Amino acid sequence: MKSFCARLLGAAVALTCALVLLAGAPASAQQLELKVMAPAAPGGGWDQTARAMQQAFVASGVARSVQVTNVAGAGGTVGIAQFVNGAKGDGNQLMVNGFVMVGALAMNKSPVTLEQVTPIARLTEEIQVIVVPAASPIKTAQDLAAALKADIAKVTFAGGSAGGVDHVMAALFAGTVGADAKKVNYIPFSGGGESLAAILGGKVTAGISGLSEYDGQIKSGKLRAIGVSSENRIPGVDIPTFKEQGIDLVLANWRSVVAAPGITPEQKKTLSDAVEKMVKSDAWKEILKQKGWDDAYLPGDAFAEFLKKENVRVTDVLRSVGLVKS
Repeated sequence: MKSFCARLLGAAVALTCALVLLAGAPASAQQLELKVMAPAAPGGGWDQTARAMQQAFVASGVARSVQVTNVAGAGGTVGIAQFVNGAKGDGNQLMVNGFVMVGALAMNKSPVTLEQVTPIARLTEEIQVIVVPAASPIKTAQDLAAALKADIAKVTFAGGSAGGVDHVMAALFAGTVGADAKKVNYIPFSGGGESLAAILGGKVTAGISGLSEYDGQIKSGKLRAIGVSSENRIPGVDIPTFKEQGIDLVLANWRSVVAAPGITPEQKKTLSDAVEKMVKSDAWKEILKQKGWDDAYLPGDAFAEFLKKENVRVTDVLRSVGLVKS
């Protein structure tokens, strides 16, 4: 009887110890419950990225649940301000951001900066394309360059928000071909549908966006793609790069994910490990394929260093076109 009681007591102690250890285990040993902020309205690139992460986190079993919230306004500056002030020290919150936010923060002289968040990883990038209406006399990137040098005021570009990657692309193109980047005639549109209508209607000279956004119209022959901003030709895509047309322009619209300020090294590692597992999952790879996004995963310190350099580069370009004052 005594030995039975001893065995029973030992089992109870072991169970208690196991429960204590489980309760104190890091979140990485359990399934995470995450909140992901998309600092933009539903439907845009950041929102799509946040919801793609939500899908991949859950499908891969890395997280038990993922809640996506949208906080729109001013190129993400409203969202990052809310994130920095409201999520401090919370190891279960993430925010999607990217190239556009770098420019928006510089243009708006935001008191909140990307230096205040905790870099986790760059996730994706998308190559930019310049298109013209099918009936346009512009056939190549060199034709567009000639038009800019002849009279830059007569060349109009349609794209996304002022200071965003499309605007930077227009300025870089003009500057690279020898035109005055400060005089670039750029018309920002709040949505891809509006800019597409302007291009198809012949109301602008050219349009700039991510390749996937214009893919259908290019394939149908309604738009002519005159160049892509990749280093080399994209496999399966019959569009020449700017570089092979003699224009030294390479640019990608990247998207990333950051964590809240003030989290512990343990919390950062848990989130970093979770994101790494997510990006290596079959669910995420399938999403990239469906969306036409390129895998540009860059973790931890390497991403933090990239972010610093990108901030300098984008700010310099925006300063060159007068959108950021010295």
